[in-house]
Amino acid sequence: MAWQPSEGAPARLALLRLSALGDVSHVLPVVHRLRRAWPQTALTWVLGRREHALLGALPGVDFALLDKAAGWRGYRALARQLRGRHFEALLLMQVSMRAHLASRCLRADYRLGYDRVRGRDAHGLFVNARIAPVDRQHVLDAQWSFLDALGVPDAPRCWDLPIQAPARDWAVAQLPGAQPTLLISPASSVALRNWHAPGYAAVARYAVHELGMRVALVGGPSAAERALGAQIRAAAGDTPLLDLIGRDTLPRLLALLDRATVLLSPDSGPAHLAAITDTPVIGLYAVSNPQRCGPYKSLMHCVDAYPRACEQILLRRADSLPWGTRVESPAAMALIQADEVCARLQALLAGGDRLREAS
Repeated sequence: MAWQPSEGAPARLALLRLSALGDVSHVLPVVHRLRRAWPQTALTWVLGRREHALLGALPGVDFALLDKAAGWRGYRALARQLRGRHFEALLLMQVSMRAHLASRCLRADYRLGYDRVRGRDAHGLFVNARIAPVDRQHVLDAQWSFLDALGVPDAPRCWDLPIQAPARDWAVAQLPGAQPTLLISPASSVALRNWHAPGYAAVARYAVHELGMRVALVGGPSAAERALGAQIRAAAGDTPLLDLIGRDTLPRLLALLDRATVLLSPDSGPAHLAAITDTPVIGLYAVSNPQRCGPYKSLMHCVDAYPRACEQILLRRADSLPWGTRVESPAAMALIQADEVCARLQALLAGGDRLREAS
């Protein structure tokens, strides 16, 4: 007979959340809540290889990896990793055909997924139980509610993740001493969510010359990210900027965040990873609604131009649109003004939300 939540902790439980980086960081509190409440349950996380480079250090979790770039070979390899395993429960925490196909690589009796409103892409064909529908919910709260459906006792949200020693040593070498530091992670995986180089440069100049901060650019090795970094440096003129774009692997990024005073970022993975190190984030939002997908601990620090973008570009009030509506226009992020970002940075520092300096 199939396991049911009324029976208490299962012997083996799998959760499936492959990507993106911000979304998998939302799963960290879910994992900690599970480990705290059901320490005897064997927990397996089906995860992408890139994300595993960061989250593989998480104790008490077995990982099964999908190489998303390998196509069908990746699914066959995942099935081989999971062969012979049987899970009492699966938490299918991602709504995409890639995740749905990956879920077929494992055997589970109780397959919990999203409600019918959020469960698109034939989600219902891959689950046999659903979480309760909740309107206008942050994506982290939606993932948190999977454990409510299982009857797992509530707990404070916790993002703890060990920082790897080589990454910590590297970050100390890049950001030595105790000077307050602004990290700028300027690029999102979706180009429309990016702010412009002159805006970032204006904030960098303000941070250096008015607030006495050190400023470092961080990001991946793609040509687009390197080009944006070069544009910011050019626009900043002789303002000193440390360019670490292309050098900060995910473990190194986490170590840099741990040494930073503030992170400035659009809607991107680093904005969510900052919760792990309790680093405040000034999130830049106009394409998407920060109340749905903003940095969970730093919603109060976000520059929220989403209502303006809805009214000026979509000609609708934000609260009249379906939850999750995006303003897919190059004009959206241009609505954010450098002065309001600088004001948010100054207010955050003056308020003492987190003035832990690098040491």
